[in-house]
Amino acid sequence: MATKNWDHLVHYVNELNQTLETFEENGLIAFKGGSHKEWGTYNTLSYFGLTYIEFLAIENLELAKATEHNRVVKDAVITLPEHEVLSRVVIRTNDIEEIAASLKEAGLKLSPIMDGKRLDTNGRLIEWRMMTIDGDFQGLVYPFVIQWKGTDEERLDNLTSSGIIQRHPAGDVIIKKAVFHVSDPAAVAEHWGKLFGLSVVDSDDTSATLGIGDKTFTFVKGDENQFKQVVFETNSEMLKGKTVTIGEGEYIFS
Repeated sequence: MATKNWDHLVHYVNELNQTLETFEENGLIAFKGGSHKEWGTYNTLSYFGLTYIEFLAIENLELAKATEHNRVVKDAVITLPEHEVLSRVVIRTNDIEEIAASLKEAGLKLSPIMDGKRLDTNGRLIEWRMMTIDGDFQGLVYPFVIQWKGTDEERLDNLTSSGIIQRHPAGDVIIKKAVFHVSDPAAVAEHWGKLFGLSVVDSDDTSATLGIGDKTFTFVKGDENQFKQVVFETNSEMLKGKTVTIGEGEYIFS
């Protein structure tokens, strides 16, 4: 059976340098990831174990506009520069073909499974496979699915030994929760749970929560039908109780 973990999240921004400065001011490490030469986008990354934040910006607008299948890039073209929003979460698996077959059977419209690649700032080739999902459920866009080379343990060792994953100057910080504001939390949680094989761990009249590994996707009642907040656990006195706002997204430290 295919594994599912929360791999990362995508936040559309206009200025990558500004996100670097904001994170640095708050004792968090972020760095330029590199360019997606085939898609016209580039990114800044910040790791919290294997789960990380990808701030995604448009580097070449014409190339981004010409992108055929990648829904994440197509939505960036539509959304930026007016709205710097949290776009979507990304689910990591060890068997992207199995998940693609399951989602097709559920009637979703999928991109082809694409080979992704970029050169990092040291010229190293980073490669993965990914699949995006068109459409939405009750106005909320779907996650996309990614598969990396190697096991999670191998990637964690490699990313740690290379210095990509390291302790943040502010202290220990872990991503724990993605928060989505939706009109019907229970319905969205049930739908995502069935699609991706995730369990509802909590539900009431105003919110519903899916478990994914040791983290959660929480849906709370609201009109936006939008990914709104990322919640962290930290031992940092500098960060605890703080909310860092970037564009229309909030990073909440508890």
